[in-house]
Amino acid sequence: MTGWIHIKGEKTAYTNYYNKLKEGEKDVWPPKFWKFHLETVEPSVRVAYTDPRRFGRVRLVDCPGKDIRKHSPLVENGPDPVVDKDVFTEGFLRQKMKARHVPIKALLLDQTTLSGVGNWVADEVLYQARLHPEQYCDEFSDQQIAKLYETIRYVCQFAVDKLGDSDQFPKDWLFHYRWDSRPSAPKSRLPNGEKLAFLKVGGRTSCYAPNLQKNTGHIVPGVKEEPIPSDVEDEMVGKGKRKAKKPAKKPEVEDDEDQLPPKKPSRKQKAEDDEDELPPKKRKTRGSSNGVTKNRAVQVAVQDAATDENRRRSGRLRGKRD
Repeated sequence: MTGWIHIKGEKTAYTNYYNKLKEGEKDVWPPKFWKFHLETVEPSVRVAYTDPRRFGRVRLVDCPGKDIRKHSPLVENGPDPVVDKDVFTEGFLRQKMKARHVPIKALLLDQTTLSGVGNWVADEVLYQARLHPEQYCDEFSDQQIAKLYETIRYVCQFAVDKLGDSDQFPKDWLFHYRWDSRPSAPKSRLPNGEKLAFLKVGGRTSCYAPNLQKNTGHIVPGVKEEPIPSDVEDEMVGKGKRKAKKPAKKPEVEDDEDQLPPKKPSRKQKAEDDEDELPPKKRKTRGSSNGVTKNRAVQVAVQDAATDENRRRSGRLRGKRD
């Protein structure tokens, strides 16, 4: 998705890659974000692979170039719409679509079924074929399958002929308008005025024109589809305004208050009501003026009596014995 093969002295990478480079970086070798580079002897060529997000892989295979697709991982892939014209036929596509029950967008992205079709290519193909991206692949008619086959061949061949230079893609292609899913995006419409919408299934986002790509069968349940803004909303968003929310209307219950059932008392109110019904609590009584309580005074008197008894027994206190 972000990896490119660079050949020194040749403009082999995507145009935007070069446009983002600063002055002097275009002549630096190996290029920025390089992960692998090599140099051949006869002829002398320098090749580098760059990948800032590290999504890609590099595998060395010891075989003649013409046999490279006979080795893993390419041998597991399906036919290429441009290279394998004898394999990728209308009958081949029909057989693959009728044999599975998955969204057509998922089938096109499956590299074991078809090689070289990525997310934007699949969206472009389905838009030009006027097919809904999430409709099940086994529910299309023969006429729709024939149109899809022609569109796959056309889009892939055109992109290869232009070496992936999107500046040369036709201006009415969906490619130029599919990259921003915000409803307020300036390119949320096609040149013909059709609005674009986005939906997501399995973590992949699909861009399509709902008014042109009608669903003629069934789609995956639970598809998260972004709403299509109305013309009024488009105009307000373009002016930097938002639709004002109407305040919620309060129910008119003033005249019917007497007929409403009484409100349930809160816990605090219920506790206060229960406390009023309880008998008054006994208050602690104070003792003599020295602040000693009645119980404390009894305890002190008992202690004094015990002290006197001990003193009598020791002979320090004379008194009348019982």
